Amino acid sequence: MLKNKKSDNSLSRDTLQIKKRKKTTMAQNGSNTTVKLIGTWASPFAIRAQVALHLKSVEHEYVEETDVLKAKSDLLIKSNPIHKKVPVLIHGDVSICESLNIVQYVDESWPSDLSILPTLPSERAFARFWAHFVDGKLFESIDAVAGAKDDAARMTLAGNLMENLAALEEAFQKSSKGGDFFGGGNIGFVDITVGAIVGPISVIEAFSGVKFLRPDTTPGLIQWAEKFRAHEAVKPYMPTVAEFIEFAKKKFSV
Repeated sequence: MLKNKKSDNSLSRDTLQIKKRKKTTMAQNGSNTTVKLIGTWASPFAIRAQVALHLKSVEHEYVEETDVLKAKSDLLIKSNPIHKKVPVLIHGDVSICESLNIVQYVDESWPSDLSILPTLPSERAFARFWAHFVDGKLFESIDAVAGAKDDAARMTLAGNLMENLAALEEAFQKSSKGGDFFGGGNIGFVDITVGAIVGPISVIEAFSGVKFLRPDTTPGLIQWAEKFRAHEAVKPYMPTVAEFIEFAKKKFSV
């Protein structure tokens, strides 16, 4: 019995040492430091950050910019003095700006079994290429259609947007490997990136009367969008189509 008691004490000490090592690791990667996210409920870019924090189970305080269209808080201006835009992640005394920077920072600062970025260099390169495509060519074509002055110009610009969506559809078909998301069965970096177009696309479809995501040209993206919206890490933060449209009306004084 005494031998067993000694063994139990030894096991307890081993368990304590493991907990201490785990606590030290958490302190090193900043898990014990206060985390805040400055965002706006209708910002597709702030949603990227919220999804990343949810996926990595990072406890944080969400700070809503209540009137980002007309006034910006002192905290936002101080945290992002260059662009003065959301989202901004505040981790201790460090401010991280730009949504994809934040997503990568969260993935690297809170390592876990679930990785947002792929582990293979070739797959990381693929993910970063399409992230650049989305935030470059794709959003430029979305903004162009949204800002068109008349129907004729809008229809011309719509063709460019459809071409970009067709390219994204092809990328999805190649990378999904029969799964629901880019890269397969799990939501990842490309999904979070592309998720930012869901709201804007639904808004310009509503205002223009043109369907950009269609079963004949983008069947994969249509199914992907449904799965993405319903994902447990996305659903709590993604506004409805009606809410996106109402926000757009207020933003553009329509």
